[in-house]
Amino acid sequence: MTAAALPAVPAHGRLALWALFLGAVLISFSGIIVKLSELGPTATGFHRMFLSLPVFWLWMAGETRTRRGSLPESRSDWSLLVFCGIALAADLVVWHWSLHMTSVANATLLGNTAPIFVTLAGWLLFGQRFSPLFLLGLAFGILGVVLLVGVSLDKGERPFLGDLLGIMAGAFYAAYLMLVARLRGRFSTATVMGISGVVTCVALLPVVYLSGEGLTPHSIHGWVLLFALAWLSQILGQSAITWSLAHLPTAFGVLSLLVNPVAAALFAWPLLGEAIGPVQGLGGAIVLGGIFLARQGSIRNRGEANAIGAA
Repeated sequence: MTAAALPAVPAHGRLALWALFLGAVLISFSGIIVKLSELGPTATGFHRMFLSLPVFWLWMAGETRTRRGSLPESRSDWSLLVFCGIALAADLVVWHWSLHMTSVANATLLGNTAPIFVTLAGWLLFGQRFSPLFLLGLAFGILGVVLLVGVSLDKGERPFLGDLLGIMAGAFYAAYLMLVARLRGRFSTATVMGISGVVTCVALLPVVYLSGEGLTPHSIHGWVLLFALAWLSQILGQSAITWSLAHLPTAFGVLSLLVNPVAAALFAWPLLGEAIGPVQGLGGAIVLGGIFLARQGSIRNRGEANAIGAA
């Protein structure tokens, strides 16, 4: 990609650009931490949200005192927050289980197909039209997914099932992003995360119980991993990306989507020994290219791309 392909970033936006890439890198570690966790996939997802809630509550309380934040009052707003929390819980369950069945690279790549599902939902629910660029990106994305799933199918049932769960995670995350995009028009990030996060934790608890997973790590190392997942990936990573996208051109928001799976694959190679084969690398590159084209096509057609990207 040439420098002329993206709009220039002014001097005051350089800090936001660094924050964008830092946030994407911090989030890329989440899949690795989930695999290293002493707890099961769902219990790890529960702590990911539960340990981050105090920070969001303090943030939300500070906004309320300074009158920069507001609390929901109508039944429709509360309903949206509940559905938002349930959608995130579903995303965490299927994506964390996907990580335990397939590689971090595959799970992260397939989970990042959310923008494609968002645009498809816009077509099915709101009659929005596809741009030729989006259709081209969708075709590339499907081709890349076929290559990735084909590689996993050759390795056995669990990697194949893990890839399918990764695709489901992308769909659930798309639902979450669409709900957040509507809520962020009326409430702050802290309010949305602080309230919907409670719903997510409540929704995850029965799944933890039914799956027979424990909620207490066996060692201090296990707790350190959980706090790292909650505070580094969930709080710092998400907050850095959300803040930076308010100060950068939309095209850079697209780049943040691509940095996450690439960084996750690169870090998983030395830390987890998950080598990337040539076919998997080709499939991943095609998926990334497809996501980039689809997202660019969506941005040209819809002004809501900024709100979705800021989620």
